[in-house]
Amino acid sequence: MTSDEHYGNLVGFKSKGDIMSKTFQLFILTIFALLIMACAAPPKTESMGEYIDSSAATAKVKANLVEALGSNAFAIQVKTYKDEVQLSGFVDSPIIKRHAGVVAANTIGVKRVRNNLIIK
Repeated sequence: MTSDEHYGNLVGFKSKGDIMSKTFQLFILTIFALLIMACAAPPKTESMGEYIDSSAATAKVKANLVEALGSNAFAIQVKTYKDEVQLSGFVDSPIIKRHAGVVAANTIGVKRVRNNLIIK
């Protein structure tokens, strides 16, 4: 009995080919598991589709703000994350702040607005 046969008998494999086959299967399974884990988005990030949706919502909100507020809208920064819009920047009055929040909230694709505008 050769040393390879003796080793194979000790660990429950019939031949060196069995060991190689099982090792290859384990390798492929490990690669597959790593690929699945790499493709799953962590809960604190957006998937590619969500990112595109957020970008579209940001553009819509900015366009609506310019239409509703005119030049006052250029002082407002808009960020969107998972259908939640954040307004930030400085505005001249509480009326403009409130109106900007209403305009953002009424934009299609927006579920929540965080109005962090500061009145000068």
